Amino acid sequence: MPTMLPESWQDVLGAELDKPYFQGLTEFIERERAGHKVFPPRDEVFSALEATPYDRVKVLLLGQDPYHGEGQAHGMCFSVRPGVKTPPSLRNVFKEMREELGHPVPDNGYLMPWARQGVLLLNAVLTVREGEANSHKGKEWEKFTDAVIRAVSQRPDPAVFVLWGNYAKKKLSLIDTDRHVVVQGAHPSPLSAKLFLGSRPFTQIDKAIAKQGHAPIDWRIPDISSRADQLL
Repeated sequence: MPTMLPESWQDVLGAELDKPYFQGLTEFIERERAGHKVFPPRDEVFSALEATPYDRVKVLLLGQDPYHGEGQAHGMCFSVRPGVKTPPSLRNVFKEMREELGHPVPDNGYLMPWARQGVLLLNAVLTVREGEANSHKGKEWEKFTDAVIRAVSQRPDPAVFVLWGNYAKKKLSLIDTDRHVVVQGAHPSPLSAKLFLGSRPFTQIDKAIAKQGHAPIDWRIPDISSRADQLL
């Protein structure tokens, strides 16, 4: 497990790495990696924080657990590596984007273009054992990612927090709702897709971003064939 946070997050999160819970978490992850395949790879655990610096967060989109299939997880919620089949939940996100904004459904699920524009794609749990969803839930990752949410909430610059599904909505108490906008809704998974589709989250986010004085997010995801030089 990496011990170095991306530079822009060190001042606000660095102290977490010295706390007993994080030391125990580190030891647990190392034992897991020694005996099992764990996703994402060691050098991609903090990818979301790397891609979206602390002072550039416009939107915090909260997921729950990394994908647990080979080659899927790369440290950003909902996103998968280039060339990996788009998972069902993300397909529903793209369907909503198409119906709501008119953007075409891309041929891939690589959400780095969002992250580079200030969308922090944060999972509540940052690692998982291969083939076992939620296998690292309750192992203290939540304390760390709660600290991430609090750190964004405590910034003077407002942001938009997107909480899809009941698990994410439980984090509402960590957010200063007097200064930040919270967009809540059903999770885009197939189990709740009927409630998610038609909820127009992108319009809500765009409207809030505009009121906060931020540049808008371009939600379009280019097809892989048109951005081969940007994939890594």
